[in-house]
Amino acid sequence: MTPADPAPTEPGPAAPPPVTHFDLTALPAAARYKLLTGTVTPRPIAWVSTVGADGHVNLAPYSFFGLMGSDPPVVAFAPGHRPDGTLKDTALNISAGGEFTVNLVSEALAVTMNATATDFPHGHGEPGALGIPLVPGVKVAVPRVAAAPAALECREVQTVTIGHTRIILGEVLGLTLRADAVQDAERHHVDTAALDLIGRMGGRGTYARTRDTFVIDRISFEEWRKGE
Repeated sequence: MTPADPAPTEPGPAAPPPVTHFDLTALPAAARYKLLTGTVTPRPIAWVSTVGADGHVNLAPYSFFGLMGSDPPVVAFAPGHRPDGTLKDTALNISAGGEFTVNLVSEALAVTMNATATDFPHGHGEPGALGIPLVPGVKVAVPRVAAAPAALECREVQTVTIGHTRIILGEVLGLTLRADAVQDAERHHVDTAALDLIGRMGGRGTYARTRDTFVIDRISFEEWRKGE
């Protein structure tokens, strides 16, 4: 007599993958920075231009940046502090004048953008030192990078300070797009791929391209019920 085959069983839920937990409240700032910037990726880059009280244009990149809403349109970025605890020129200039321009960075501008991250002395304008052409703003008295595929002209709404984290919230007053990235101006359609933007990844000097995309359509609740 041969034993009967075992009855088929339904597969159970997959076991959760093993994890490692980090208590960020118990770690030093440098360790938190490494963990978070290596995890929250890709991050868009705000290449922020401001004007100082002496008239010099400051230009510096920040990847703690994002779009926070559209009614009104608001962006947020965190310029942080210098190692000695003093404010960076970007924050100083915005607190004095309240206006700034967020230039978005294409792959063609990556090397130039990276050069502006150099710790130039206070009042030493990066565009002049590096030969970066600028053009006047439309809604603000701050110029934009001429070659930037997109620029958001902003006015400071509020600055929030939490410990050593400084978050600047700005209302976007105007948007300038390179003409070839505008598919239909009347219908406000943007060819996002034409902007060829890059994002910040983890590690020193690591970036991502944004052309490798895929599409997932959203479905209504009724469509979801039909698929049950």
